[in-house]
Amino acid sequence: METKELTCIGCPMGCQITVTMENGAVVSVAGNSCKIGDTYARKEVICPMRIVTSTVRVVNDPSDLKKDPVKVPVKTSADIPKSAIFDVMDVIHKTCAKAPVKIGDIIVENVANTGVNIIATKDYPGK
Repeated sequence: METKELTCIGCPMGCQITVTMENGAVVSVAGNSCKIGDTYARKEVICPMRIVTSTVRVVNDPSDLKKDPVKVPVKTSADIPKSAIFDVMDVIHKTCAKAPVKIGDIIVENVANTGVNIIATKDYPGK
């Protein structure tokens, strides 16, 4: 049997969780004070997932690319495998959105073949 110690990030309690595993499968989860901790711990030891937040450039017209860029904050619409973060960030760094941008707009569909979209988290009306 193998044990892994985690600090839960599912809620503000920050429970210290112990996960017991055998042959790659979770046998038990202890130390969590809520169901969120149990779910988080099981996912974290088998396939860690993360929400990615960043910014993308926004242009009003192509000539804006030569100026200091305006950026709008974005995030993944759902969590992605931790192993895909660098691929997702590579796409985000190469992305440029066209103004106007509204909260919730899809900036990139199916980013890095994760099945998850990159969405805007702030409005930018443009010039």
